[in-house]
Amino acid sequence: MKRWIELKGRNRRHKIIRKKISGTKDKPRLSVYRSLNHLYAQLVDDTVGQTILSLSTNSPDVKDKLRKDAGNVKGASLLGGALAELCKKNNITKVVFDRSGYLYHGRIKALAEAARKGGLEF
Repeated sequence: MKRWIELKGRNRRHKIIRKKISGTKDKPRLSVYRSLNHLYAQLVDDTVGQTILSLSTNSPDVKDKLRKDAGNVKGASLLGGALAELCKKNNITKVVFDRSGYLYHGRIKALAEAARKGGLEF
């Protein structure tokens, strides 16, 4: 029961956040999803409704580096760094960060800070 209440709250916060932010082709939205064992990040152009690129701790590029660290802070920081490199290859420097209703703490914070260190501007 408690888990359902927490999800309900996160979904409510996510809807509030999505009303305020939107991504464009020049400045896409970096959307983050956190599961129990993995993290998923994607860049979305909301004007067209299209995903520009996506990466997760399940992706072959990142999975080789992680081993058992896919669902922790270390895995999140590796994902953020890999995402920043992928964005550089696609000439994306600025993004709008969408934390999807999660607290800016732990894995979400580690991913965001690693992406900033890699050269992305929020």
